[in-house]
Amino acid sequence: MIKIIQVAALALALMATTHRISSVETSGSWVYMYDEKGTRYKTLSASSVGEVKGFSSTFFVSKNGSWVYLYDSEGRRYKTMSYSSVGDVTGVAGETFTSRNGAWVYTWSKDGKKLSTRAAR
Repeated sequence: MIKIIQVAALALALMATTHRISSVETSGSWVYMYDEKGTRYKTLSASSVGEVKGFSSTFFVSKNGSWVYLYDSEGRRYKTMSYSSVGDVTGVAGETFTSRNGAWVYTWSKDGKKLSTRAAR
């Protein structure tokens, strides 16, 4: 019985597809997300997303007004951060993103947790 439950759980996990982002592009009123095969798999409204600042294979960062948003690879917004505390997003790579706020450079996790701070050059 336990084996059947384990096999069923494994089958459900394999059926749950998660995309890997290869590109996030804005065109007119829309933001398009593309997977590793070059297939567009998600369309979001540019007015709600704002300006895409960068992306990695698992998340992307955007700025809309006074807010910085983090989106997962399925196009779901999962974190909202104040632009005044984050500053200008300068890069996104792997599981982190970097921002500059005044005389400081911050490194953030994809979960929105500040990992490090250093003086800007």
